[in-house]
Amino acid sequence: MARNKLLFKIVSENISLLVTIQQVFFYIPNIYPKLVVLLERDSMAEQDLHIHSTFSVHDGSVVEEQTIGFIAQTKHARIRGISDHFEHLYYSGFEAYMAAVKKHNLHLGVEVDGPHSAKEAIKYDFEYYIYHCYDTPENYAGAEILLTTGKPVIIAHPYAINTNLRKVPPACLIEINNRYIWRCNWRKELSPFKSKFKWVLGSDAHQPHWLNQTIAGYVAKELGIQETILF
Repeated sequence: MARNKLLFKIVSENISLLVTIQQVFFYIPNIYPKLVVLLERDSMAEQDLHIHSTFSVHDGSVVEEQTIGFIAQTKHARIRGISDHFEHLYYSGFEAYMAAVKKHNLHLGVEVDGPHSAKEAIKYDFEYYIYHCYDTPENYAGAEILLTTGKPVIIAHPYAINTNLRKVPPACLIEINNRYIWRCNWRKELSPFKSKFKWVLGSDAHQPHWLNQTIAGYVAKELGIQETILF
């Protein structure tokens, strides 16, 4: 009798184990795709609006692989925008640039260098501006010109071009730029302005392997800065 009870227990446990294994293999095909999507979302940046492509034809840091189509395929951020050099589009073509960005369902931005370009850039239908604001009265006035459009104006890597944040119009957003932020004393330079401005993170990618915001994200977290999502 004892032997029969033991055999019954062994068989019961093995049947339970078998049922459990069958359930696992039944659910894996259903769970796996959802798990992959969750992991992809977790690894994505929330927003990246400072990205260059091969339309920045005179930028020596841009490689031929950095096409708008390739950038679109990488899906490195949930919200993405292309912001090629405004001045370069005279050569690579404004209409071709706008068509390529829209074709891939990316946000249409542009990087503007100084007040003269600002006056010209507002004539085009861009969604936002990345602005190089050098430390001169004319350049701060250029930011004001862009702001008249009512569209977001992002001051690009101020610590890389000596922008004085005390002189920047408070309606502008300030970028924590993944390419340059580690080259400055960011605690000292950005901490006094945390509450004055809204902030965005940008990769400033000119090459495929630059499509990330690892360092910018670290700096924002250390400073207690919450990124402003624009779109």
